[in-house]
Amino acid sequence: MKQADLLKKAQEIQNKIAGIMAAARGEATSGGGMVKAVADGNGTILGLKIEKEVIDPEENQMLEDLVIAAVNEARRKAKEAAQTEVQKVIGIPLPGLF
Repeated sequence: MKQADLLKKAQEIQNKIAGIMAAARGEATSGGGMVKAVADGNGTILGLKIEKEVIDPEENQMLEDLVIAAVNEARRKAKEAAQTEVQKVIGIPLPGLF
């Protein structure tokens, strides 16, 4: 295979991976579903939903903790989903890729 062909194939794979990362989704809740976060495979938070019942000015630390927990778990799930899809494209397991 020519070097130009290899570079073209590598670029195609890179583009597929970028698409997978953008399309992967992870969703998580905390506080019994009171806080919900959605992230993509790049770690970008796409959505955050907070139920009114958990908003209490006297308990802002609890709300902050719930948001952090939901966001971190959503990002982890999205990363895991993206890694699974990338491994399918590449054809080999790549532990710790992301």
